[in-house]
Amino acid sequence: MRTSKQMQREKRRQLDEKLALSYPHNDLLEDLASKCTKDPSPDNSFQYAFALSKSRNPGELRYSISMLASLIKNGYQHQVDCMFGSATAHYLLGEYDKSRSECEAILRNRPENDAAAELHTASIAAKDEEEEKKAKKIAVGGTVAVAAMGLALLFGAGGRKR
Repeated sequence: MRTSKQMQREKRRQLDEKLALSYPHNDLLEDLASKCTKDPSPDNSFQYAFALSKSRNPGELRYSISMLASLIKNGYQHQVDCMFGSATAHYLLGEYDKSRSECEAILRNRPENDAAAELHTASIAAKDEEEEKKAKKIAVGGTVAVAAMGLALLFGAGGRKR
């Protein structure tokens, strides 16, 4: 039987595969940017920002977050979609706590939102994996430091004359 952590990691792996397949191509982004420039309507801005929220470029991800936040602030009618796009961008930036927080806000109002639930689970798993990696690095670093101290003491004591 699989543990909760194993299931979370499997959900994360599945989501990462989906996001890798949904990466927007430059042609699409250029077309949406052009539409946004010609007609800066909220709908065109949303389409562009939402496409950017799945980019591999950190600058584009940050820009999408700011565009989506602006749409929410200005009362855009599809606020849950804006929040989901923002959560996705935060996830891709490795800002798992922010992604999780956005998903929780969505799920408080729309608990049936499967996409937000999936991203929420993946954010939790990603954060856990990140913390495990940090703990392993600390453990390895500590072991190396203890070994170095032991060698220093050994060679330091061996070099003294009595």
